[in-house]
Amino acid sequence: MSTLTIAAVQYDIHWLDQQANFNRLEQLFADHFRENFAADLLLLPETFSTGFCINKKGVEEAEDGGIALAWLKKMAKQYNCVVAGSVLVSQNDKKVNRFYWVCANGTVEHYDKRHLFRLGKEQDHVAQGQNRKIITINGINILPLVCYDLRFPVWSRNRQDYDLMVNVANWPAARRHVWDTLLKARAMENQTWVVGVNRIGEDGRNTSHSGGTTIIDFSGKTIISAVDNQQQIITTQLDFSKLEKFKHDFPAFLDADEFELQ
Repeated sequence: MSTLTIAAVQYDIHWLDQQANFNRLEQLFADHFRENFAADLLLLPETFSTGFCINKKGVEEAEDGGIALAWLKKMAKQYNCVVAGSVLVSQNDKKVNRFYWVCANGTVEHYDKRHLFRLGKEQDHVAQGQNRKIITINGINILPLVCYDLRFPVWSRNRQDYDLMVNVANWPAARRHVWDTLLKARAMENQTWVVGVNRIGEDGRNTSHSGGTTIIDFSGKTIISAVDNQQQIITTQLDFSKLEKFKHDFPAFLDADEFELQ
């Protein structure tokens, strides 16, 4: 198995101001990477261009592409890597919370958020995603998840079809301990690397976010984390031969229960 270099971006999202977010991110990229950019995958939080403004009209992207997707393509080409983050996209009379994965050559894949946050009435404005997705980069299979998906282990159960789980979020500070706990639980139960990418700051609904952007290994050990309440990009290289050896020495996955999603 090969290696994959991950860069995860934790920042304070401007509410309903796409251009301000693009400007802020471009400055963060420039400050962090300077002339030494070396990442295969650059990850942004959930609804990175607008904030979690699910009940606002006119903020969603067109389904065949919009401003945020064009910007992702620009960044992917500029930094010669996959750039990924979620945006709200128009679909029929609702939106979908779409996690875009954009390659340097302009190729686009996506995953639509499956589990909608009932407490925030997300289901009233956002259509439920129907398909579990595996995305492959440099031979590494990746399971993309968005925020609330983290609470549902059946959806993220490793069928030995992925090596890395990525969750991008607007996870509130009030439930931060749940975020920290479940990221480690998902890593251990699925014997996989896990990357969690969360925002900081207060959104337009006065909800506070403290971050918790982190990279965790298959044993539940934290490899690197961003500083709470601070804009930061964390970067590390994952060596998937270590995962392969771990699973060879401790093949708990062979004793997993069979199941089917309905």
